[in-house]
Amino acid sequence: MKFIKSQNPDGSPVNLFYEDWGTGKPVVFIHGWPLDHQMWEYQMSVLPEMGFRCVAYDRRGFGKSDKPWAPYNYDVLADDLKAVLDQLDLHNVTLVGFSMGGGEVVRYMSRHHGARVAKVVLISSITPLTMKTDDNPDGVPPEKLQQILSELQTDRAGFLADFGKQFYGVSWLNHPASQAMLDWNLTVAMQASPKATLDCAHAFAETDFRDEMNSINVPVLIIHGASDETVPIKATSEKAAELIPGAEFIVYEDAPHGLFFTHKQKLNEDLIEFLQVPTRTMAL
Repeated sequence: MKFIKSQNPDGSPVNLFYEDWGTGKPVVFIHGWPLDHQMWEYQMSVLPEMGFRCVAYDRRGFGKSDKPWAPYNYDVLADDLKAVLDQLDLHNVTLVGFSMGGGEVVRYMSRHHGARVAKVVLISSITPLTMKTDDNPDGVPPEKLQQILSELQTDRAGFLADFGKQFYGVSWLNHPASQAMLDWNLTVAMQASPKATLDCAHAFAETDFRDEMNSINVPVLIIHGASDETVPIKATSEKAAELIPGAEFIVYEDAPHGLFFTHKQKLNEDLIEFLQVPTRTMAL
């Protein structure tokens, strides 16, 4: 197995598992909560055939990566992303962040000044702020987020099983994801550290990225589903499109949160089109 060497703030080592497929322009995929790099199967299996080098890694605390007790804040997670880019010596990278992973992308761009990055894609992203506040009225109410945290501590498997249905927009009349897919997602989610699952939920719900969005000075593609019941589009991607000058914003009208699976063909087409547009060489 292949690992990137990152570290905790105290200097202790943290190993990050990654997959590296294909050759060509590098695309680095950052997964969402509570899954791991495997969620990108339907993109990682297609883009290498189109001439792209695809790298996806497991966030600390998830998948095959190390599971330290702490920390799981966005500064540390952005530093993990930097370790991936630096140790693989990737240049002119396109960062693709899904949901929680969008926060890593934005924090990396502000904290590390966009080093090595040529383009950014935010999919169903939690940025700029997911939690409802007085000046973010369309966000998720704090009491709902507290309920999620409580249920994770009471019955993590039960919560995640129900969460998977909302994630993919599964209902009595609509089945965009099979039961087998839901079962597999639960298996992946349960492999994560319980502490990481909780701490990352705090991080993506409570971190305010609004003052960092203008740090993104490369071409940006934002994709979000209008039917996303997990991360409300009005509080997140609609605001992100306003805060990032020149960002391209595509709304999938009937898509739930997990559109990387339910709308995989359209997503792949939009990604490939964006990736194939030439762009200037960014600072290394």
